Amino acid sequence: MAPVLIGLAAVFAAPSAAGAQAAPGVSATAGVAVAAEAPAAPAAPAAPAQASQAVSANPFASLPAVVRQVTSVPHHPQPPRSLDALVAAFVDYGGRDEQEECLAKAVYFEARSESLEGQLAVANVVLNRAKSGVYPSSICAVVTQPWQFSFIRQGKFPTPDRSSRAWHDAVAIADIALNNVMQVVPPSVLWYHADYVAPSWGRRLTRVTQIGAHIFYS
Repeated sequence: MAPVLIGLAAVFAAPSAAGAQAAPGVSATAGVAVAAEAPAAPAAPAAPAQASQAVSANPFASLPAVVRQVTSVPHHPQPPRSLDALVAAFVDYGGRDEQEECLAKAVYFEARSESLEGQLAVANVVLNRAKSGVYPSSICAVVTQPWQFSFIRQGKFPTPDRSSRAWHDAVAIADIALNNVMQVVPPSVLWYHADYVAPSWGRRLTRVTQIGAHIFYS
């Protein structure tokens, strides 16, 4: 059946001079009715594949224009602090466990008249022994082992002067050694003696170094 065209002229007739208004969506120009232009439809979102390609091409595309890529600030490592500086900065907050207390006492009674390096060397030897498998596995057992440290009497420690600078330094050295912040003798060093004695066992060992009045062996 052919389309019916009759009556279209009436529908699109120009409005009368009396000022009849055009139907919604329809505007009149020079007596000819013209359909008003519809607003543009929003763009369809990009397909997943297209969006992925856009992001990979420019990962900053979704950021505001004011955002700029910032390069990382170069890192300048601080030089290691000296042993003197570490000990001077140490703050004794207490709360030490038994093992750290034993190590601090060993440093205090064995080496408080030595340099800080000499004190750390003694602490290193005590820890080396505890890890060696040859000596007892705990710090306190290493220090109180019979005939090893001359300041031990019947398995007991003397009482240190806890208000002294020497005790502060000994506690600081024990903390540094336990946390492996610094080591002045290698792990193989398990023995030392004062330089004013010459024990026979020293001849059977390898001399490593002398720090202050103590000679160290492996």
